[in-house]
Amino acid sequence: MTMRVLVTTSYLKPGGEVDKLLSDAGFDTAFTTPAQREATGTPLADLVRDADGIVAGTDAFTADVIEAASRLKVFGRCGVGYDNIDLDAATRGGVAVTYTPGANRRSVAEHVLALMLNCARLIPQNIASVQAGRWEQRSGRELDGAILGLIGLGSIGKTVARLALSLGMRVVAHDPFPDQDFLAETGVEARTFDEVLAEADFLSLHIFLDDSTRHLIDASALRKIKPGAFLINTARGEVVDEEALADALENGVLAGAALDVLTEEPLPLDSRLRGLDNVVVTAHIGAATEQARSRSSLMAAQQVIDALQGRTPGNLANPGYRR
Repeated sequence: MTMRVLVTTSYLKPGGEVDKLLSDAGFDTAFTTPAQREATGTPLADLVRDADGIVAGTDAFTADVIEAASRLKVFGRCGVGYDNIDLDAATRGGVAVTYTPGANRRSVAEHVLALMLNCARLIPQNIASVQAGRWEQRSGRELDGAILGLIGLGSIGKTVARLALSLGMRVVAHDPFPDQDFLAETGVEARTFDEVLAEADFLSLHIFLDDSTRHLIDASALRKIKPGAFLINTARGEVVDEEALADALENGVLAGAALDVLTEEPLPLDSRLRGLDNVVVTAHIGAATEQARSRSSLMAAQQVIDALQGRTPGNLANPGYRR
């Protein structure tokens, strides 16, 4: 019987490069999106039952969904994070979980730079003002000479650092396991977590979501941030306590924030972040470039192919799974 791969990544379509890669490797493919399932009332658990592999997007693969997939051997997650997949349930079921680190680092880093520039020059506020019929020339600030603080210095954090340095920014960073060669090469300065908060004019988050990082940026951390600083989050929404952030923005503790990720997506209509003049929110588009999506999806698909053909796939999130 031909093995079947289910593709749930919403931007991947039948007939595209991922479909061709999987088909050429001898697999049947099926595609589904949240919008399609909502329109038909089809639960994700029903679609995974005959899947041997899944090229996964951001759908929530809970323990119940994974347990319904009795044939499943591998997830290929398109993206650097895999917190939408119940890793313990996958490991118990002998399902490999892979991800695609590095595939989107340039796209996310460039989006961080765009968000910094929007904050520094008040671009969204100026656009809204002009569209409302006003002509206000509010003063912003240059990035040259400003201090960028990074929490997390993985592949994306390093790329952000290089871009910032090229603009004349000084970069300080906190990472539990800093790459000493990178620090020596670039001049990025290692700091403690609290030191980065206190020094940064722009604080950018580049960390995974787990129990140790959930609400890492809470009311206590926000009080330690340098007055007049901006917070930028392109990591995971849950690493920021959004209620505490709204307080800090309303009270002037922060000059502003730029968020590409949120605890709940889409942003709820009743969120306190809506309507604040000093907040920029984008719809989780940091990795949404044609180039990053192509790299990530092809890498994920290849990892699924490797696992289903008996090879150990790269970038395993659960190396202890039972093959």
